[in-house]
Amino acid sequence: MEPTRISPSEVLKQIKAGKTLLVCAYPDEATCNKMRLPTAISRTQLQAMTPELEKDQEIIFYCA
Repeated sequence: MEPTRISPSEVLKQIKAGKTLLVCAYPDEATCNKMRLPTAISRTQLQAMTPELEKDQEIIFYCA
């Protein structure tokens, strides 16, 4: 399945509605901390949350 591109305003709506997780896609924490957007979590945080996530949880990865 191909990734779907959506607008920043749509991402913000989905995050505010609690429907989506925003994940900084950089693999190292130092880069992620520099590039992190408000409300975003790191890949490390996502991995820690994985056991509790619903199978249909929408996740948006970003990088600059």
